[in-house]
Amino acid sequence: MHMIKVTTLDKREIILNAELIERIESVPETVITLTSGKKVLVNQTADEVITRVIAYRRQILQPASTQDEVE
Repeated sequence: MHMIKVTTLDKREIILNAELIERIESVPETVITLTSGKKVLVNQTADEVITRVIAYRRQILQPASTQDEVE
């Protein structure tokens, strides 16, 4: 799964493809810019989004036998 969950400012939970995140800004709300140029404003802090992306990347880099144990 290449996705992370975030919550938009209007409280909708959405799933983003973590591979398509180009930039994350705090202005003061968190703005995620995708490689397409689309911007998504979310309730999570930039650090929370980064933590979710790191967790996703760790999951995909684990050997297949380890992933089976996690699921």
